[in-house]
Amino acid sequence: MSLLGKKFSGPVARPMMPFYAAGLVILYGVNSFANALAATDEYKNDPRNPALKNEAPKH
Repeated sequence: MSLLGKKFSGPVARPMMPFYAAGLVILYGVNSFANALAATDEYKNDPRNPALKNEAPKH
């Protein structure tokens, strides 16, 4: 007796491919939009901007 229940042999990855591709497109779009917003003049010098963490602090 298996703890996971009965095993069914059915395709999983192939029918889900459009959803995986759409998820990647959405993630790419959200990432590029967030990077574009972080580069605007309003948030360019904000200390919460993750792009500024790589630079040395200016005194």
